[in-house]
Amino acid sequence: RKRWVLGVVFGLSLVYFLSSTFKQEERTVRDRNLLQVQEHEQPILWKEQFSSGNGSHLSNQCRNSVQGKLLITDELGYICERKDLLVNGCCNVNVPSTKLYSCDSCLPNGCCSVYEYCVSCCLQPNKQHLLERFLNRAAMAFQNLFMAVEDRFELCLAKCRTSSQSVQHENTYRDPIAKYCYGEYPPELLPV
Repeated sequence: RKRWVLGVVFGLSLVYFLSSTFKQEERTVRDRNLLQVQEHEQPILWKEQFSSGNGSHLSNQCRNSVQGKLLITDELGYICERKDLLVNGCCNVNVPSTKLYSCDSCLPNGCCSVYEYCVSCCLQPNKQHLLERFLNRAAMAFQNLFMAVEDRFELCLAKCRTSSQSVQHENTYRDPIAKYCYGEYPPELLPV
């Protein structure tokens, strides 16, 4: 009787294990196919959805960088203090401290000490060619990451986040001050 119960438990465990393994394999194949399909979809949209002078009109909605405690960058390239953010998500362009395409904390190599300035600077129209060159030369792993972005704003949000290219020895920033980069190349390695 005990052997029979153990046999049933073993049989059910084996069935559960096999079904879980096949479901995982199906998910892996589906994800792989999804990545292959995304590789051939539409290119990134470089144009803004509405003109850049109308950030203070409440009828239009803006996406923004969300995470900043003090500063926010909206999808039009305006950077403002969090308190100057309108209910539609856009920076209030009528406030004197709101700036368009500001690179205040950025170095010439495209690395900035403040994330929101990195995004705002990256959104400058003259940076489009730099971003296109980056996408064309990106390694396969990065192409899969950047295939999820649909427009210039999402690309700048993703590009300015710190990544493995911003660190050396897996635990130290290459440049501890300017660690948010939109440029083509990572920061220079610090001497050991």
